[in-house]
Amino acid sequence: MANSPKSFIDELVSAGRGVLALIMGDRKAGSHFDLTPSGLAGSMIAFLSVNAFMAYVPALFHGAPQGGVGIGLLTSLALAAIPVGLAALVLRQLRRLDGFVPFLVADLWANSFLSVAMALVLLVGLPFELTVIVLGIVVLIVEINIARLIVTLPPLQIATFVIAQFAGGLVGVMLLGMLLGGSPDAPVPA
Repeated sequence: MANSPKSFIDELVSAGRGVLALIMGDRKAGSHFDLTPSGLAGSMIAFLSVNAFMAYVPALFHGAPQGGVGIGLLTSLALAAIPVGLAALVLRQLRRLDGFVPFLVADLWANSFLSVAMALVLLVGLPFELTVIVLGIVVLIVEINIARLIVTLPPLQIATFVIAQFAGGLVGVMLLGMLLGGSPDAPVPA
């Protein structure tokens, strides 16, 4: 367990180091996160703040249809909830629910930092497709390392855990596509 940071800024900086450590596969990655329920609260604040900001960004540049910001925020939260729910089910089946809070802390921080990184890279002007491919590889590495280094699962359980999360993400994206694609008034990506 990590030492509890004294302020949210300390926790933010430490979690940033933890996310970098997860990307690099550093065995000490867990020491950068506050893996307690208090740390879970901090990671949720960061996650909700980043998602709220990301929901407002399109409105700042293009104007948003009425309710668009709220719908964007609810959509991103729903897309995040499905893989987390499946991760909880897998951990329950593996009899490793003790790893759920540490997983959630690391996952929420990683999601927050990687979302900001993707937005910054896109603002610089790199092609969307390339950004998504690179980010997808980084997310896969981070999720494997969370399962390996934070939750401390053995290899076969890591595979099961990561596959469940990605399946949940895919289901979420498909459901979103069906909901938005089936509506004649659905927003068309620019």
